[in-house]
Order: sequence, then C-alpha cells, then structure tokens
Amino acid sequence: GGKIRSKLVTELAGAKDVVIEEGTSGDQGKAAAQKGMRRSIFCLSPAGDTPSSARLFDAIVSGCIPVIISDELELPFEGILDYRKIAIFVSSTDAVQPGWLLPFLKGISSTQIREMRRNLVEFSRHFMYSSPAQPLGPEDLVWRMMGGKLVNIKLHTRRSQRVVKESRSVCTCDCRSGNNTTSST
Repeated sequence: GGKIRSKLVTELAGAKDVVIEEGTSGDQGKAAAQKGMRRSIFCLSPAGDTPSSARLFDAIVSGCIPVIISDELELPFEGILDYRKIAIFVSSTDAVQPGWLLPFLKGISSTQIREMRRNLVEFSRHFMYSSPAQPLGPEDLVWRMMGGKLVNIKLHTRRSQRVVKESRSVCTCDCRSGNNTTSST
C-alpha cells in the first residue's frame, strides 16, 4: 500500500487541479482533511496495510467520490452496499502507470459524477457513527454482517457434522477393503 501511495504522489505532484496533502493527527488535521475533501470531486483511496481505512469513510461522508486503488481491497459492508454507485475502482497497475490516472478521471462524464455525488449523500448515513446507533448506520451494518457470517459458519458446521466419515474423499486404490455385505459361513 505505501509503495502505491508514494508512486501516486510522485506521479500527481504538481499536476493542475490536484491537491496532495500529508495528513496530520488531531482535531485540526481532521478538520483540514474534511474541508479539502468537501471541495474535491475525487478522493484517492489507495490500498494500505489494513483491509479498509478512515480515508474511505471520510471521503464518503464528505461527499467526495472515492477512487479505490486496489486489486483486492476488502470494503466494509460490501455484502450489503453496492460501492459501484459511489466509487470508482482502479487497478493498482493502471493507477501507477505514468500519465494514466488523470486522463481517466477527467474522462468521467459530469452526468456520472452528479449521480455518484447524489448517491454519496444517501450512502453517507451508513458511515456516520451516532449515539444511539441508527438503523442502517455503521453499528447496525456491522451486526448485520456478523449475523450473516454466523449463519454461514453454522451452516458449514452442521453440514460437516452430518456427512458420513470420509465420504468426501473417494479412494480409488486397492489399499482399503470395500464395504462387503457377503455372509461368511
């Protein structure tokens, strides 16, 4: 992930209409990042060293179309939410090709951008934590995803318990005696 980010910085630094800023921790850094994201059309969300990142959540809540740069990123709530409605997906290989990313993003129609931004307004509620938790908020979606995984775990456990021992592996050698039903006299 870090390698992709550094290549993107090198590729995009100094490009017209591109803002690259190093984030800082604390309330001021968070406020500055949110302000920058609210002014932007696209926010890069390259793969990192965790399955998802706060960058993605911040972009969505800020109304900035995430440009997810990864080949196999695990997205939060992907089993429930259709990210194609709010994000652009770019392979890592394409993103770091010199001169490829900016023309690609500039080629996205204004109609598609407007539609995705409308969808971001709708989707943002799924990424804003609140107390008390709201239906379809992130807390609720986490529980729904866990419930779905629990159902699959129970299904696989029950299936494995009902299968006759060794029935899944078919032995074609002569090393085992067959299930003989002949009577001996």
